[in-house]
Amino acid sequence: MRIILASGSPRRQDILKRLGYKFDVIASSIKETTTKKRPFAVVKDLALKKAFSVAALYPDALVIAGDTLVYCKGEILGKPKNQKDALRLLNKENGSWQRVYSGLALVCKNKRQILCGYDVSWCKARKLSAEVLKILSYKHLDKAGAYAMQDKNDMFIEKVLGSKDNVVGFPSELFKEMIKKL
Repeated sequence: MRIILASGSPRRQDILKRLGYKFDVIASSIKETTTKKRPFAVVKDLALKKAFSVAALYPDALVIAGDTLVYCKGEILGKPKNQKDALRLLNKENGSWQRVYSGLALVCKNKRQILCGYDVSWCKARKLSAEVLKILSYKHLDKAGAYAMQDKNDMFIEKVLGSKDNVVGFPSELFKEMIKKL
């Protein structure tokens, strides 16, 4: 069966390759909006929407889609809108524990197979100076929470409880469980 990853994320692609899968990349182009309010529901809803948008075009394929967000101090933190927003996010997270949620959806339209789930990991950010935060605010404008734990030069996250793959955006253990169910 053809496998399609509905994401242009190099991190998701790397993890799926590491797991030994061959796949095509056809990124979803949906507008990432949801009426859901709870972090786990947001990531599941958006992952499903992404998967369905690509599965509509490739109904015989197994489509894999994901979504990731950071939840810190009662606020859902997605990708920053710009550098100023990135600085706001980093200041909120600075020195604090936060949760990283990643939703994962697997859809094969013609076989009527739909699986959706999420994983959550806890991250502790280092307490950094305002000057360092300003420098970091220019680096990861395309990442939830405005940081990239996988970047070896990124000093922001000091501790992770749970799956590091989940923090990067592809919960590999959850994926393994879901693929077995198919």
